[in-house]
Amino acid sequence: MTRQTLKHSLLVQLAVIYTRYLVGGAFVFASLIKIKGHRFTQMEGTVAGHNPGYFFEMMYQSGLYWQFIGVAQCGAGLLLLTQRYALLGALAYVSIMANIFVITISYDFAGTPVITGLMLLAGLLLAWDWNRLRVVMNLPAVAETTSPLFESRLWELVGAVLFAFTATYRALTDRYNLLLWLGICVLVGAVGLLVAWRRYRKAGFVSR
Repeated sequence: MTRQTLKHSLLVQLAVIYTRYLVGGAFVFASLIKIKGHRFTQMEGTVAGHNPGYFFEMMYQSGLYWQFIGVAQCGAGLLLLTQRYALLGALAYVSIMANIFVITISYDFAGTPVITGLMLLAGLLLAWDWNRLRVVMNLPAVAETTSPLFESRLWELVGAVLFAFTATYRALTDRYNLLLWLGICVLVGAVGLLVAWRRYRKAGFVSR
């Protein structure tokens, strides 16, 4: 299967779109607590040494740096959710996520490196825009087409709703219900998928 064939595959297109939603939303969700100047974790960490709690406490105590991390995460997440600027968001996401992954394998985080490793692997979505990234390798850019389904402005609207809900929910409360947040996000994503499917099925664009 050629790259151009993959770019027109319905399943691949949806996988790229919803992976952006997943990791972008997770970044926005995790960033707001830092921007508000609150602790991200309640791990004990008052003793210096090979102690993840102490490491996070030191970053928290830095104040400005802690909030800067939050702003960077929020910006990367927002760019991914917009879909339109997802390439820039993916570049920022991989940079930040690589740093987080190395932190989790440097300290005793139990199974956390598995989660952060999978999130870092999600950065492979950069391969979707390889035709545009080629210029970084001093190679000519290549024009590639996708389908009307992938280019729909509907995905930008869904991303905007996800960002607005996540940012508002996290900004208004320090205590959160993770299942509630996930449930509403899944519902928003499902509604967007249903609308897109019906619209483009009716127009005869969705064939596989």
